Amino acid sequence: MSDDETLAVYDAKAKEYADLKIGKSDQDSLHGFLADLPDAAKVLDFGCGPGHFAVQMAAKGCTVDAFDGSAEMVALARQQQGVNAWQAFFDELDTEGAYDGVWANFSLLHAPRESLPAHLASIKLALKPAGIFHIGMKLGDGASRDNIGRQYTYVTESELMQLLTDAGFRPYNTLNAEGRGFSGKLEPYILVRSHA
Repeated sequence: MSDDETLAVYDAKAKEYADLKIGKSDQDSLHGFLADLPDAAKVLDFGCGPGHFAVQMAAKGCTVDAFDGSAEMVALARQQQGVNAWQAFFDELDTEGAYDGVWANFSLLHAPRESLPAHLASIKLALKPAGIFHIGMKLGDGASRDNIGRQYTYVTESELMQLLTDAGFRPYNTLNAEGRGFSGKLEPYILVRSHA
């Protein structure tokens, strides 16, 4: 499942997006995610963008797979040392028990609400039994396009927790914050780390 308009925005603005600075909450969450993984972990960056996080995972000794729906984002991610990146859509993940960690930082918010349970189920399946899953989502209700044309699905904290537990995850670390994304609008968001 993909939204052509959203992908077109990312393709057109990939280099600008790559120049974004990573926020403190995201960086802290990445450090926590990496700390919870075993040594030499195999990880998947699910919706990797230009590889901001994937390259840091590789630098910490992880074997990193990464995919994104945007061809231009994938081209940038492939330039990052130690990152094995390819173009794919969320519903194409069909791996079983392969990863110690899956990082889905503000990627699944582009999926339709009705597709979230299936995507979370495929991520759960792709993780090893002791795997770690990180998800970042924007908080709110409904779905809409932002001021540059990207489609978003907003969730409440309780809705996200229910989706995670229904998929078999056990959330153990939650951070609520707000920040200005690529569109420049200040919005609340949530970062959750879960055991598989």
